[in-house]
Amino acid sequence: MLDESLLDDPEALARADRRALLRGAAEAGARVRTAVRHAAEAGIPDLKPDGRPRALLIAGPGLAATGVAELLGTLGGPSCPVTRLTPSGVAPAAGALRWELPGWAGPVDLLLVATPDGTEPGLELLIDQAYRRGCTVAAVAPAGSPLTEAVAGAHGLFVPMASAPYEHDEPLAASAPGVLWALLTPLLSLLDRTGLVSAPPESLQKVADRLDHVAERCGPAIAAYSNPAKTLAAELAEALPVIWTEGASAAPAGRRFTAALAELAGRPALTAELPEALASHSVLLAGALAAGADPDDFFRDRVEEAQALHARVVLLRDRPIGGISAAPAARELALSHDTAISELEPEEGDELETLAELIAVTDFAAVYLALASGA
Repeated sequence: MLDESLLDDPEALARADRRALLRGAAEAGARVRTAVRHAAEAGIPDLKPDGRPRALLIAGPGLAATGVAELLGTLGGPSCPVTRLTPSGVAPAAGALRWELPGWAGPVDLLLVATPDGTEPGLELLIDQAYRRGCTVAAVAPAGSPLTEAVAGAHGLFVPMASAPYEHDEPLAASAPGVLWALLTPLLSLLDRTGLVSAPPESLQKVADRLDHVAERCGPAIAAYSNPAKTLAAELAEALPVIWTEGASAAPAGRRFTAALAELAGRPALTAELPEALASHSVLLAGALAAGADPDDFFRDRVEEAQALHARVVLLRDRPIGGISAAPAARELALSHDTAISELEPEEGDELETLAELIAVTDFAAVYLALASGA
């Protein structure tokens, strides 16, 4: 059960936040600025690449690397294929994971390593393999980690991950709000130099400003009635989130929200992109998860009996190109099955800014849901 009273008690939220998740969400803008500075100190602005890589290969543990790969693939578009190297192993522990380069990887490809840990022997072996194949290597990992020496041995580029002192006490969750931007920002700076994405310093400054703006709107001191993240968390308290996305920027934000709900709040969720979501989820909304599926639910004793789980649609929208939108059809389908719907749409801005806003608001929502439900 969600303790909604906790949402409007900043001191209680702070006591419940043993993993410093709210602090990480609030400091996302500062994390971007620190990461930009680390990238500059590593010499990225002075690089003069000799052409574009044929492909980007991205390696790292779990959801952190998955999120980086998805966002770079979205922002880069079709100009350069992005391949995430999925690890194998008997357990998700750092020492058990192993990565392998695809057989076609060679001197015209770029290997990007992104990890909030930096102690994975499998990544060191991968970097050595890439060096022997002639691949260019760049990595973002904690300063002083064993990966630092591996990258230096491969004559690669190493950028220290932007981190906070309180994060050194215990392992970071891959979906923790600060991790994504600490890993992604230096790689955006690097790929801007190669011409694969457009992320000059002024654009990254706008991203940091947008993240600060979201932190002001969604912070713990802002009451739930005017706080979009707290409102969304309360709406999803007893629901199965069915996340529908529209627009190129919204799709990776929806998948990250799904991952954050699972890892941080322990909540399952489904995600799909419009307009295909209307077909793939129509039967689901017409079944037992629809709010109108149980006509006796209105008279159920909320204290003595467990509340039935119902779907709730969360519509994440980037502004569609050309004004063509499936949102009206999505609303009609949800409401025709008595299914409630929540909507988030970013303010005006470029693709990177709108993506940052959607990620930041949903990150806050996942954190509030985790804290208020005791996860």
